[in-house]
Amino acid sequence: MGYAQLVIGPAGSGKSTYCSSLYQHCEASRRTMHVVNLDPAAENFDYPVAMDIRELISLDDVMEELGLGPNGGLMYCMEHLEENLDDWFTEELDNYLDDDYLVFDCPGQIELYSHVPVLRNFVEHLKRKNFNVCAVYLLDSQFMTDVTKFISGCMASLSAMVHLELPHVNILSKMDLVTNKKDLEEFLDPEPRFLLSELNQRMAPQFAKLNKALIELVNDYSMVTFIPLDLRKESSIQYVLAQIDNCIQYGEDADVKVKDFDPPEDDE
Repeated sequence: MGYAQLVIGPAGSGKSTYCSSLYQHCEASRRTMHVVNLDPAAENFDYPVAMDIRELISLDDVMEELGLGPNGGLMYCMEHLEENLDDWFTEELDNYLDDDYLVFDCPGQIELYSHVPVLRNFVEHLKRKNFNVCAVYLLDSQFMTDVTKFISGCMASLSAMVHLELPHVNILSKMDLVTNKKDLEEFLDPEPRFLLSELNQRMAPQFAKLNKALIELVNDYSMVTFIPLDLRKESSIQYVLAQIDNCIQYGEDADVKVKDFDPPEDDE
């Protein structure tokens, strides 16, 4: 049984920084994990790259040869990856053991998580290879400044959760950059009536029914809980990793280790 994190979220939400910090944390705690780059537009990495989609296809080559723009070129690259799951990707995956832990650093194009089937098919391929997979959705904490942005972030995260059909962990990234953390406390685990009241105050009266439906949707899917992540604190990284490990049942099938003791000496 293998284990995998699919690190997703909007562009600029800190996915690569999260992967780098997670790798450093695991290295310091002598835990083996491998980071895989799935972004064909990536250039620099702060972590050793275990697998790299750019060995299969790169965005620069696609834009130059096909005359596509950045977004269209990236979609072409991801569809090319999908076509090579049974060939290139499977060969790369076979280099790792059955119980390895992989973290996939994904691109930031939101359509990949909402309606394009590429990542969904990628996940299904991992499952067929006997991997337990968890989606880790990162949202920039500096984006959460008011209730309207909070609901927008929840809707995007909910769309990814429904589309991918995976265990799902929401993370508020870049907490180390937030100057006043008290402004975010009301959004970490908010009460639905508070959200509805705040939303009605900001929206025109004709949106009251829509606001109520949105809040009920978020509440029904338990999407209002975000885990804050402060990369300056090892305890914060450890807590997030523990939540993800619990989702994918990491370590539950490990053999119980029994310490060997010296046999007692006979009394003279």
